[in-house]
Amino acid sequence: MSSNFILSSYICWHELSIILGKLEHTSFLARKTTSLVAMCSERDSGSLSMLFFPFMGQGHILPTLDMAKLFAVRGVKATILTTPANAPLVQPFLARANVSGCPMMSLRLIPFPSGTGLPEGCENLSSVPSLDLVFNFFDALPRLREQFDWVLRELLPDCVVTDAFFPWTYDAAAELGIPRLVFHGTSFFSLCLNDSLLRYRPLESLPADAEALVIPGLPHRIEMLRSQLPGVEWEEFFARFRVSDSKSYGVVANSFYELEPDYARHYREVVGRRAWHIGPVALCNSDTNADGSARGYEDAIGRDDCLKWLDSKSAGSVLYVCFGSSSDFTAAQLCEMALGLEESSHPFVWVVRSDRWVPEGAFEERVRGRGLIVRGWAPQVLILSHASVGGFVTHCGWNSTLEGVSAGLPLVTWPLFAEQFCNERLIVDVLKIGVSVGVKKYTAYPEERELVEAATIKNAAVEVMGSGDEAEERRRRARELGEMARRAVEKGGSSYKDMSNLIEELMEKKKNAVQAQPLPLV
Repeated sequence: MSSNFILSSYICWHELSIILGKLEHTSFLARKTTSLVAMCSERDSGSLSMLFFPFMGQGHILPTLDMAKLFAVRGVKATILTTPANAPLVQPFLARANVSGCPMMSLRLIPFPSGTGLPEGCENLSSVPSLDLVFNFFDALPRLREQFDWVLRELLPDCVVTDAFFPWTYDAAAELGIPRLVFHGTSFFSLCLNDSLLRYRPLESLPADAEALVIPGLPHRIEMLRSQLPGVEWEEFFARFRVSDSKSYGVVANSFYELEPDYARHYREVVGRRAWHIGPVALCNSDTNADGSARGYEDAIGRDDCLKWLDSKSAGSVLYVCFGSSSDFTAAQLCEMALGLEESSHPFVWVVRSDRWVPEGAFEERVRGRGLIVRGWAPQVLILSHASVGGFVTHCGWNSTLEGVSAGLPLVTWPLFAEQFCNERLIVDVLKIGVSVGVKKYTAYPEERELVEAATIKNAAVEVMGSGDEAEERRRRARELGEMARRAVEKGGSSYKDMSNLIEELMEKKKNAVQAQPLPLV
């Protein structure tokens, strides 16, 4: 008998006992008993209910919202759980989704822990004021457990989808007999590569004077530099999640089978995880996804102004440059970027953080009309999908990578940290739709990075945007992947089918649990 049912039966039986103690008429008791038994079983029947708990970072919250909407469109009651300071990211999305025909989505808030060494209101990774406090942020997360437990016991969802950074949610869900699905927010390729690093530990046998290594046990020959992999402290950090992942019901991946079939199979068959590919999830709402206000942000450039500028450029001529919300650069590197883009002679849209724009002189005047500089948030999906855009300079974060792939664009790869160097190898070596600028060092600290010079940036841009045979072949492959991405989420597509299979499996599990529950005795 599930803990879920024991709790619900106890509540209903307690209510019945009160009635039995106070009422004398047998017929009335019978009517009340029938009514309360129906109330007791109501929470266990009907549509599927799922609780989504994303990590508090923009790159995790936004795809989780898209994923929840995909389930809601299919009739699932989807509840998003987060903290008060992250509500502005979620509420506009839910308002738009519910108006557009997804009334099955709702929001629950729990307080972020206090006494963490973080500033008041620091509840999102992007609001952590310094990299030295990042581990404080992660150390605070397990202290959400008590509040998470309360929400689980109140809602009793049929399934929870929680971020990989919350391994403790497995134990909380298991105590109530609720299946937990893990969301990593990255590619199958990256998950397989990280598994190989932990499984075979190739760095331990790498000679001290060697820099390059081949990652063992993968479907393709993947070579990386020692300096492109996270340090030992991060390896230990991520190793914590392996046990929780292996015990959980499975993994939902923001990917599609046609993008990385060898690694989807490898993850299931070799790594040994149950997994469902349901992406690219952002395509579920391409009508609103281009609007930053629907994501809780104010676009730094209006949609109409952006379209007007893009419409003035010829097809495939514009290079889009954006490094996500968590990337930062030194003043020297920004100057090299500016010069490289200027010297490439291609029109460009360059998104920069408003507080980090420092190139001086007449740069903006020199590129006026050819270069559009956006300080702050940009409508990325709108830009990438425009016919005038022909290439994308990216940090290789998985969300941006998928958006570029979905738009059918070749990529200039410029990874910085996290799983971005893994994604670069997928883009360049496996998919063969990208050109690397040659970054060799994994670090989140801008001042520790090597300087990528203007000439290198220019050459990579020209190579991606060029007209040679290699460039044309790269564009052809990118276009094919874009078409595959769109088909994957359509009815009958690979991701649509995998989501259908997951929903059917969870519904069957719910049905069997309900049928196995005896009615409370009167």
